[in-house]
Amino acid sequence: MRPSTMTWALRVGLLLTALPPAMAWATEDEVLEEVQVTGSRISRPANESPNPVLTISAADIQQSGLTNLTDILVQSPQLVGSITTTQSSGTTDYPAGVNLLNLRNLGTNRTLVLVNGRRHIAGVPGEAAVDVNTIPQDLLERVDVLTGGVSAIYGADGVSGVVNFITKRDFEGVVVHGQYGLSGHGDAGNTFASITAGQNFADSRGNVALSYEFTGNSAVRDSDRKRGGDPKHTYSFVFNPADPDGSDPALYNRIPVNDLRWANSSMDGAIDVDGDLTPDFRGGGQAYDLGVPYSDNGYVQGGSSTPVAGYFGDLQARTQKHVANMLGSFEFSDAARLFFEGKYARTMTWNRSQPTYDFYDIVQSDNPLMPAAIRNAIAPGAIDADFRDFGVIDENDPQTIPDGVLLTRDNFDLSVKGDTVTRDTVRSVLGIDGNLAGNTKYELSYTFGQSSIHYDEPGQRIDERFFAALDAVDEGQFLTGTPNGNTRCRIDLQPAGTQINPYNIMWGNFKPGGDGSGTPQTFTAGANSGCVPLDLFGKGVADPKAIAWINYRVLSHSKIDQHVVSGSLTGDSEALFSLPGGPIGWAVGAEYRKEKSADHPDPILAQQLLWGYSYVTDEIGSFDVKEAFTEVSLPLLRDLPAVKSLTLGAAVRLSDYSTVGKTTTWKTDLNWVPIDQISLRGTYSEAVRAPNITELFGPRQGVFSDIYDPCDIKYVGDGIDPALRASNCASILGALGVNPATFQPSNNTAFATTTQQGTSGGNANLTEERAKTWTAGVTLRPQFVPNLALTFDWYDIRLKKAISTPEAQDLINLCVDTPQPNNYCGLVTRLTANQGTYTPGFISNYIVTPQNVAQYTTSGADIGINWLFTPVADWGSFQFKSSAGYLKDLTFIALPNAPADEQRLDTYVPKWTVNSDLTWKRGPVLVNYGVNYFSKTRRFSKELRDAQPDVSDPKYFWYKDKMLHDIQAAYTWDKRIKVYAGINNLYNAKPDFASETYPNGWEGRTFYLGFDCSLNK
Repeated sequence: MRPSTMTWALRVGLLLTALPPAMAWATEDEVLEEVQVTGSRISRPANESPNPVLTISAADIQQSGLTNLTDILVQSPQLVGSITTTQSSGTTDYPAGVNLLNLRNLGTNRTLVLVNGRRHIAGVPGEAAVDVNTIPQDLLERVDVLTGGVSAIYGADGVSGVVNFITKRDFEGVVVHGQYGLSGHGDAGNTFASITAGQNFADSRGNVALSYEFTGNSAVRDSDRKRGGDPKHTYSFVFNPADPDGSDPALYNRIPVNDLRWANSSMDGAIDVDGDLTPDFRGGGQAYDLGVPYSDNGYVQGGSSTPVAGYFGDLQARTQKHVANMLGSFEFSDAARLFFEGKYARTMTWNRSQPTYDFYDIVQSDNPLMPAAIRNAIAPGAIDADFRDFGVIDENDPQTIPDGVLLTRDNFDLSVKGDTVTRDTVRSVLGIDGNLAGNTKYELSYTFGQSSIHYDEPGQRIDERFFAALDAVDEGQFLTGTPNGNTRCRIDLQPAGTQINPYNIMWGNFKPGGDGSGTPQTFTAGANSGCVPLDLFGKGVADPKAIAWINYRVLSHSKIDQHVVSGSLTGDSEALFSLPGGPIGWAVGAEYRKEKSADHPDPILAQQLLWGYSYVTDEIGSFDVKEAFTEVSLPLLRDLPAVKSLTLGAAVRLSDYSTVGKTTTWKTDLNWVPIDQISLRGTYSEAVRAPNITELFGPRQGVFSDIYDPCDIKYVGDGIDPALRASNCASILGALGVNPATFQPSNNTAFATTTQQGTSGGNANLTEERAKTWTAGVTLRPQFVPNLALTFDWYDIRLKKAISTPEAQDLINLCVDTPQPNNYCGLVTRLTANQGTYTPGFISNYIVTPQNVAQYTTSGADIGINWLFTPVADWGSFQFKSSAGYLKDLTFIALPNAPADEQRLDTYVPKWTVNSDLTWKRGPVLVNYGVNYFSKTRRFSKELRDAQPDVSDPKYFWYKDKMLHDIQAAYTWDKRIKVYAGINNLYNAKPDFASETYPNGWEGRTFYLGFDCSLNK
């Protein structure tokens, strides 16, 4: 049960609202001190900044007890949709192990990440997204999260805003920091250790600092937790078998079921002996228990099939991070200070995902590894009949397909997909700055960054070897008709040039060499092929030599390079003139940037020889951009009645890209302080994002997507406009000679939803995105409540011409859900005649490519409080901080004429987000209590709920709200040695029903212990 006191505190935090500015622990004097903030190249006090700023201090980071920066930042309302290690572990759409920031839920490529106001090298090939794992945690002074037109200040890509990591400067002394944590389950161990040493010299005109930090996290498999690994505790929503077509409003369309298993597939082999595509035996010859089927889901409950639980690999991949930094500066005079930043980071991720699997592989009856019980039950002519029924061969073809069985299997004992990813990041900054005449300052810097990424994927299956090894025979029986007990690969006993298991090729299970010829590409048929017979009739029975022969170690690598030369001048007009509010502040500058990305997959991937991989080839691209920028601050009035200060600001950035040409980014802002206790601000801006290298230069290559055909009789009534979909499907299918009233994607309903290969690639004709943003806000520091600061900022972002690569399913749906003719049907290819198991009308190919066609709109509020108070003398001081976010709207339109996707209230897009802390400090003792909350989100999309009000029992419509409580206590001796301990997720909040990780995470209650030892002078 949640404690009523903290629930009350949370509600108070929501009502009082919360603060983006300075969240670090402060003394009473420090709370009211005006500090400089980022968001402008012109120096100004925090209360005169026109931009909303959320600042997360070094103290906030340590008090979180978390050793991963993204896990900390994702608790902020603005960054709640960011990609953490959980989302990039196991079977995932994200590169293994990366941590990417997603500001305002507008995408990781639209969030500009800076270090000390300068760009950082990307962590994903072809993209601009920065891997936060490469940023040192203990060297940080603070993190500023900015929105409201800062793209004109810092550069393109930041259409949703900027996250600026500020490191310590002029550090002196030695600090050692260590921490170890563990979950209440005894797993999820994490280790953090760092040492930072700095020294001033030459009468403090010079400084050099070195820092090293290590972070290590142990792997946690989904099978390690009940919700992910125990079939009895793992629930999923499936179509109700009592109402398979959803036509009965009295029955729920989807129901939760536990012990779900992949229908007709087993870890020891599911054997079909009579050609009905339903298993009769397990691999060892035991009878097969089919379980309870669930129509159109590919699932059964119970039985012999492979459990869904424990299938998808890591909840948390094992990771290690080493980050070394060197900071240096030397001031020759007021006019010249030389500075340097150098960083090397190595992150390693060992990620485990799902196994390989096979559907209906043909194993001939003469295979000596087949158990006798299975061989004796084979129905003669069954496979031959299947080939004719499915159109693989003509009904009148005289050839006869040999007898055998159909084998379906999840190959946990052969190879589980996964990879070891090593990322080496180098970044250096060399610059000079100083004061010129008057108040004019200058800075000139060169930044170089490079990310080298190496992918090591052992155990990736070479399909042609797999099928050759699967096709085993008795040597004597094959050569002379008399068995001799010597099991060989059939292809060993055949002449060079012989096809590999031609019946599996005809059936469509694989295409050796990518061309369907059946000629081996990685070995030569004959006695010296090296083939070792592969036994799949049972679990763990395969010869290790056979496994070694069929598997391949994929080695790929990528490299990203960045060069930035930047120069700026800042100053004011005080020496010449002043406005009524003071001198004009100004900044001008120029920048040159070159980005290059080269992604080199293993050469074998281009040959389409590996299981689960489509055609993949090199992706190489580059661009450069020249920019000029200026910023001005006009203090119109000051120290008048109702006008303590009134300042108008503007900024503009002109860019010339080698790819999209010239662009303009600009902003205007106004800050009005009527009295010391009130500050009003507002901005209006237009930002741009140029397409990245992958969007522009991605090569045409194969992709796989799970798709269903919207013209299938099961789905033709599901469109936004069912009548329009039905009419379009009838027209398209009719032109192919197909009856739409009986059309199914194949002659067998098991293929209604398939993993289908298509084509993807870049689009050199892309142009820049454009976002218009306005913000309006107020800061209150009421005099009658000392040391209290309240803020409220409203934002509104309209992004047009957004670059969008539609999902294959969206593309296929839009072909039939929008009026004809349209641009989408030309990207979808349907068969005009029988091909293998697939009939005319079946979708055989699709092309997905990015286009400037999407739109985003989002609006909401950032609100907060920061209050330092001492209720009773000698009780010590308290600080209450809270940052809250309210989301009014987040809408995405993927393509013109496409229906609006209202993403507000989807997972990780809550209406309310609140992160609150109450800290008590008395002498050497500090206790911090934190609450991280976001409101309930949809389990089923709004569109699905609108179309199917009876989609499920209403109690399952929503995921519950997230509510995590954390506590930390610390004791400091002599201001030099601090020890601390803490508990995160104090009340052991669990994920919601039928979820393994959402919304409260999979970790459960975690404990940690740490220390800081400072040898500062």
